[in-house]
Amino acid sequence: MKIYLIAGILALGLSGCISLSGNKNAPAIVTYSLEDAGRATPVTATNPRTLLVLDTATSAFYNTDSIAFSRAPGTRGLYRYARWTERPGKRIGSLLLARLEADQVFATVASASSGIKGDWVLGTELLAFYHQASAAPGSVHVELRAEVVDLRSRSLVARKRFEQDIPASTYNAAGAAGAFNLATARLLDAVESWLQSLPRNEPTQSAR
Repeated sequence: MKIYLIAGILALGLSGCISLSGNKNAPAIVTYSLEDAGRATPVTATNPRTLLVLDTATSAFYNTDSIAFSRAPGTRGLYRYARWTERPGKRIGSLLLARLEADQVFATVASASSGIKGDWVLGTELLAFYHQASAAPGSVHVELRAEVVDLRSRSLVARKRFEQDIPASTYNAAGAAGAFNLATARLLDAVESWLQSLPRNEPTQSAR
């Protein structure tokens, strides 16, 4: 069973400016924005369907604007002086929707709450999003599960789990935030590539 350790209990006075090695000075809270650097390879073919995208689900522990870390297997903590501008699950869902729209992976991409009638729906769940900090400088670990459901037949089209591990540049929240940005971009690349591998045949007229 995972033991969730709050960073303050461990006396880790952490911030974007302070190393995990420790510092007794309490700094101001630093806020980081999770960003997508964009797809490295352009989309070569557009699926003719309309894809609806659900908000990304996440566990209660990751449903926070605090940056998570792990100092030992089976444990999690939260940086005390570092925050995200937006909760990771919500932010990743927004970045995924924006990426799929911009790259025209499908003929139409819209939020599932838009009221638009769709052919497929994409659901995602953020399973892990933390700085693996057992040794300096550590790395970030990100896991996402995605599944596509055919709304007409109510059947599962495909399901896949994605993982990214990216080294942090420095042993602190700032180094972790930079690695999270790169991990997120690569995660979105992988999801896009997977979606492109799904059947692109035009839905039949009777199924619309």
